[in-house]
This record gives sequence, C-alpha cells and structure tokens, in this order.
Amino acid sequence: MGREAAAGQPFRHQPNLPDQPDLSEQRGLAAWLPRRLAEANPSILVVGDLILDGWWSGPSDRMCREAPAPVVDINRREFSPGGAANTAMNLASLGARVSVAGLIGTDDAGTELMRQLLAAGVDTRFLTQDSEMVTTTKIRISSGGQVLLRFDDAAATIPESASAVLAAAVTAAVEAPDAVVICDYGTGALDEPVRSRLIEALSRRGPDQLVVVDAHDPRPWAALHPDLVTPNAQEAARLLDRRLAGGAERAALVSEHGQQLLEATGAGAVVVTLDRDGTVLIPANGNPHRTWARPATEKQASGAGDTFVAALTLARAASLPLTASLDFAQAAADVVVHHPGTSVCGTSELERYLESFADTALTADELERHIRAHRSDGHRVVLTNGCFDVLHRGHTRYLNQAKQLGDILVVALNSDDSVRALKGPDRPINSVADRAAVIAALSCVDYVTVFDTPTPIPLLEQLRPEIYAKGGDYTPEMLAETATVEAYGGRVCILDYVAERSTTAMVQRIRDGKGAAVSEA
Repeated sequence: MGREAAAGQPFRHQPNLPDQPDLSEQRGLAAWLPRRLAEANPSILVVGDLILDGWWSGPSDRMCREAPAPVVDINRREFSPGGAANTAMNLASLGARVSVAGLIGTDDAGTELMRQLLAAGVDTRFLTQDSEMVTTTKIRISSGGQVLLRFDDAAATIPESASAVLAAAVTAAVEAPDAVVICDYGTGALDEPVRSRLIEALSRRGPDQLVVVDAHDPRPWAALHPDLVTPNAQEAARLLDRRLAGGAERAALVSEHGQQLLEATGAGAVVVTLDRDGTVLIPANGNPHRTWARPATEKQASGAGDTFVAALTLARAASLPLTASLDFAQAAADVVVHHPGTSVCGTSELERYLESFADTALTADELERHIRAHRSDGHRVVLTNGCFDVLHRGHTRYLNQAKQLGDILVVALNSDDSVRALKGPDRPINSVADRAAVIAALSCVDYVTVFDTPTPIPLLEQLRPEIYAKGGDYTPEMLAETATVEAYGGRVCILDYVAERSTTAMVQRIRDGKGAAVSEA
C-alpha cells in the first residue's frame, strides 16, 4: 500500500518559521493558514495533460438557417490554462514553487499556454514543445450566461519523438521536488514510455516525497503506490464497477467500499470528490473523513477539481495533517466555484474567505429563523455543544460524525464566562469570537451560536433539533438535556468519546514550548 500517514497525522515535518504555529498540530482553518502555507513554499512538480481552456461568449438572437441551432455573435474570447496546467497555476497562486512537465505544440494554443504559465512564475524547463503536436484545447461557447456548446481539439496520436523527450525530462524532473502531482486525463501524453519511466523514477523516491495521482483511471498508476489518489464520483464508480447515486447515499457507498478503492489504486489514501456533496477521505489507516461543499450558483465555473488537488497537495507537502488538508482544499474549491470560467484560488482570496467566518455566530432568534427554513425543505437538524477551545483531531472527527446524523449541523459554543466556570480561570485559551470563526470554517458545520447558560437546555427548547449529539463516555440517561429533547420528540445520540486530556495535554505542550508527543505524531 502507499505510505500516506493516518488520517489525523502529518505526512512530513518541515521546519516552522520563527514565532509561527506548528502546522503538524493544526486542525482548524484559521485565517492565517493560507499565508503560513505559502511561506512554507514547498517545491511541487506537476506532470500530465496540459490543456488550454477557451471561454467565448456573445449575444444570440437568431437561429441558423441550415439547422435548428442558435447563432452566437462572439464578442469576447478568454483563454485559461486547464487540466494539469490549471493545477500548476493554482499551486503557484497558493505560494508553491511549481514546475510542470508535459506535451504541448508550437501552435497558437501552445504558445498562449506557455505565455500564461511563465507569467505565473511556473518553471517550464521540463515542458516539451513539439511542432508535430496539437495542443489540447477545450472551447466553450456561451450566451446569456449559459454554455451552449463545447468543442475539443486534441492530437490524434502523440509523436514518438515527443514522448521520448518527455520520458527523459520526467526522469530528471522528479528528483528534487517535495511533491509530485500526476494529472492523467487520458490524452495519451502519459502513455508509454512516459508512464514506465515515471513509475521507475518515483519508485526510488525518499520517504518525505509526496506523490499524488489525479487520473481518470488511477489503476495504471497502482504500481507507484501513490500517497494520495483523487478520483471523482464517476471515476470511483468505474473502479467499483457500480453506479453511485447522488446525495448522502453516494458518500456512504464510497465509505463502505473504501478498502476496494485502496486496493484498486495501491494508494495510502483515497479522496473521492463528489462535487456539491463535498469529498470522502478513505485512509489505509485511520477513520474516514468527509467535507461538505458550500452551495454555489455560478453555472460556468470549471476546474474546481484542479484547485482542490492543488490545495490538498500544497497543504500535505507543508506538513498539515491529512484531515485538515482536506478541509483546506475544500475551502479553496469553494472559492473558485463562485467564479465564472477556469479560475484559480490565491492566498489572499482564501484568507479573505476564511476571515469571512469571523463574527458568524448567530443569535438563537436568528438561528431559529434559518432552521425554520431548512425544516420546510425537509432537512433534519443536528445540534451539538461544547467549549472547542483548542481544536484537535478528536474534535474534528466528532463533528464530522455529528454532521452525518442529519442534514444541518449547528454547533453551540460555551461563552467565555461559561468556559471559565467549567475549566478554570486560565481558560479559554481562545476567545469565543476566535473559537466561533475556526469552527464555522469547518465544512461540516453549517451554523454556530453561543450560549451562556449552565446547560444548553434553553437553546434546545427554542430550536428543537431533531438530533442532539454529544460526545462522552456516558449514556443518554445521564444527560440533563435528554428529558428536554425527548419531550419534544427529538433523539439523543452519543458519539465517540473525545478525551478532555487531549485538549489539556495540548495546552500544556504549548505552554511548555514542546512539540507533539510521540504517541500523537
């Protein structure tokens, strides 16, 4: 199997900058995280199928005489790097040192692709340009905000001479980078002899070099034993030889057949991307983990999967734990799905997105109005509560489990005064505003509120969630809240125990200036 660390563990350890948090300990998505990852500045090689995306648009007010087809008067033409080139552009925009290897032509599309990559600071010395090669293009024609047609142009065959040059280039290219991303979308650029040379070269990689495979069919790369593979729903369905329906059932089926996905891909961890349903992480060691996508209305967004892979690779290469890396990648994808066309997510934009979760805690009355609307849509509401002072992997695992009990997850935070009463005068470490911002940024959390009462019973009476989730080593009968929940017809669910000593030990290590304990590495 692959070498990817367990779901909550760091892949590698890079030195932290002075006066900066240890990324291997980071669990939540703080607004400072994108900048910190950019400062880590890992070197990443992207190998694969480079595409030039075109977005042409104009008005359409008549039909073609020759056929029942609309006529679009093109008045705007935009081009963007796509495929592996878009992955490289996103990595560069997020702060990585990026090099790219692949095949393009010397045609106008290849020239434009090369120009944009160089302008973004991408190292193109391993990029092979061949006069006999046709650069892959995907041109979309739209009018009035609606894509009407896409036409693709690609090489019918790959010139043997170009493949030989690329095979030699990738052998040299993989020696130095911290991470290698393989983007194989079936255009033929990574067929033999390139694939064999790439697998041979990477089979000699050191334990600290991360390998990520993003392929329409990852099975030919199984011999590489990649650390991560990132199939989408359709690709996972082909690997499982079964149909994947939409919604929660799709995610559940992926989790159920996770071992089959791991065996088919030879990977240390599989991340299945499910579009609007987020992602499912299946690690060889550890628990599955989910993310949930934020709703988007932009119909012409493209390339969010490339952004996701780029952000995931950057975070892992910079030592962020796998589950936190997944949440970071989901946040980056959530940014680009609100942009038309093929776009990238940059460090500053992602910072602003995460900062937007500050001051997002709702009052009970505001929350009640939102819940009323969700109930009218048939959604089940889950509520849980706690201090969540210093977020650790037990917390994120617990919240992930709570989300899967229903459709909408509400997290009620103890106020600062309430935390002091429960934990002592030295707590909380983080103010309720900071705690709310970090919790709200988790993709599994839909709403955050704050309560100041000894128990959340008054809040439960007002909101009446269908499910009240609690983590602990006790039964529902031991909870004061149980009678309230059952009185209005709700249900109490006890989830995995999150040991208080995890937070206490983490706080003590911070105060003592010590790193992670060996048992939690």
